[in-house]
Amino acid sequence: MLEQIKTFDSNTVAFEIIDSFTETDEKLAQKLFKEKLDSGFQTVNILVKIDQYKISQTEAKAFFEDIIFVIRKFKNIGNLAIVGHSKILKAFVPIDNFFFERIKKGKKELYFDVSQLEEAIEFVTNPV
Repeated sequence: MLEQIKTFDSNTVAFEIIDSFTETDEKLAQKLFKEKLDSGFQTVNILVKIDQYKISQTEAKAFFEDIIFVIRKFKNIGNLAIVGHSKILKAFVPIDNFFFERIKKGKKELYFDVSQLEEAIEFVTNPV
């Protein structure tokens, strides 16, 4: 289930994935992203909180639709904050960030522990 954490007047979306990720959730995530683009923003900063997410509960179609959407909209993705408490994900973010920075100079992907949610919000709302 996807829930918006907070709404912003800026080019930022923040949501949490709880338990599963379904086609309905994917459509909502796309809608939130497109609303920012339709508001005139060229890039959208994204915060995704996943500490209650169970990857085994993800619908395959939603997963692949999400990947396709991200590839199509990659140029419009600004900074990305991943919030959770996964050592594996924490290890993967720097690797992903390496490729992310190479393709889009000046944009970053950072991992934040759940206890650092406010810092993650600061990162996506006030990028350096």
